[in-house]
Amino acid sequence: MTSSHLDPLDPAIVTMIVLTFFVGGLVKGLTGLGLPPVVLGILTAAIGIQPAKALILVPTFLTNVVQASSGGHGRKVVRITWPFLLAATVFTASGAFTLSYFRADVMSALLGLGLAVYGVLGLFRFRVNIRHRRWHHPVGFLSGAANGFLTGMTGSSAVPGVFYLQSLGLSRDELVQGMGILFTLSTVGLTWSLQAQDLLGAQLAVMSAVSLVPAFLGMSIGNRIRKGISEEKFRKVLFIALLVLGLYVAVQSLHPW
Repeated sequence: MTSSHLDPLDPAIVTMIVLTFFVGGLVKGLTGLGLPPVVLGILTAAIGIQPAKALILVPTFLTNVVQASSGGHGRKVVRITWPFLLAATVFTASGAFTLSYFRADVMSALLGLGLAVYGVLGLFRFRVNIRHRRWHHPVGFLSGAANGFLTGMTGSSAVPGVFYLQSLGLSRDELVQGMGILFTLSTVGLTWSLQAQDLLGAQLAVMSAVSLVPAFLGMSIGNRIRKGISEEKFRKVLFIALLVLGLYVAVQSLHPW
């Protein structure tokens, strides 16, 4: 179904959009990531990839802004990771400019498998730690450059950025806020490098804005659940989410609905 056939008054479509954004927001509030793959994976089958991408623009950006500005650890996270964040933002252009030389579906599938493998390793307590401050910035810059390149190419800003942030030994709230900052800046960098493709018409813009309500509601509930569980349980939930989302992204990239 294309955007021209998308009826905003169809109760079935409205219900599906509301529930999908609620679930995506819930996963994001609980783990700090997951709204785009959840929403795109479900809505693409129902309304088509272009309308789904258009609907997700506003909720994704604004939920990332809220996540990036909540928690009270922003200054600490930026101080530790600023070379990483800078490189992740600037290097999105390199991925966007070389997009025509690679198959985006294959690259997205590889990123999904990377997320899944990292989730498995985390569940078995195999973790990389970069806690010596001398290595934070050099490793961060290289990780940020790779993250920016892959973001520009695939639109996903999780790899290897989430791995790097998790390896710094941040607390769960610091990690979630750090991911919010990364995703916000990556979205800005991607929009600038791609010059914002004209996918968001007036009708979809309104529906995208309305989708903020269930997304923020789900995110709020997820945040409360996250704050009520221990650090260890949170990390287990995070690694399980990475495993499931990674497999989902890989399968969806190679065999779209």
